[in-house]
Amino acid sequence: MNSVASPSDQARRDQAFESLLLLRRKSNVRRSAYYFVLLALVVWSIQVTIIDDTDWERMGSLGAVLKSAGRFIGVDIGLFPSLLVPAIETLVIASLGTILGVVICLPATWFGALNITPFKSVTYPLARLMMTLSRSIHEIVWALFFVAAVGLGAMAGIFAIAVRSVGFIAKMSAEAIEDINPGPVEAIKATGANTLQVVIFAILPQVLPQILGTVIFEWEINIRRSAILGLVGAGGLGLVFFRQMHTFNYHGVTSVIVAILALILIGEVVSHYVRKSII
Repeated sequence: MNSVASPSDQARRDQAFESLLLLRRKSNVRRSAYYFVLLALVVWSIQVTIIDDTDWERMGSLGAVLKSAGRFIGVDIGLFPSLLVPAIETLVIASLGTILGVVICLPATWFGALNITPFKSVTYPLARLMMTLSRSIHEIVWALFFVAAVGLGAMAGIFAIAVRSVGFIAKMSAEAIEDINPGPVEAIKATGANTLQVVIFAILPQVLPQILGTVIFEWEINIRRSAILGLVGAGGLGLVFFRQMHTFNYHGVTSVIVAILALILIGEVVSHYVRKSII
């Protein structure tokens, strides 16, 4: 026998349906308000950073902009032989900076991994502060600091690359150590191994592929960084780029950009094959 809903049951259902509709309306209103505020912020950002902050009179018409950009079309073939040494210097800065950064990362990674840090209340916050400081400051700012400290040249670029690399390599390595399988660690400890033996035989084999991949990826990024650091006097192709701009040799600027692109592509290829052979 089919049961017939009483008026009170129907009223409760209608009330529940109206409550659901009211919740959906409120949710739609909140979502619409959120999108409206987000759109307003985007419009305000464009107004402040692009429209108000651009010197439109100096820029001129679209034809003037295209004419200015057209000056960079073409390359200075005679400049390419003189770019070989700066390109090698850029590669050396990236490589040595990455190696030095890995050395600096060793204590930062040890202290920054919560499951192996020796004094959690002291070393862990200190290491995390070091990682944050490294990532928060741009490599050009680091380069300016080291140029002021050690003078112009490749040394300042190497130090800037090394310090900038700490934030990424140490953070990724420490988080990899925190995610290890604790089983091998407990097994090694049960044999009476000391802390160094636990790290070498239980922790390092689990995280070594990921750490190597991180270091290789950072080296690839550092090639791009080292090509830019020359703009502040840290040597390499960036310094040649700076000189070409100041002598208004626009085709020379394009030649340096082509050389930087070629160097980055070489780094991409080397990084790909090294990762395949090691990891």
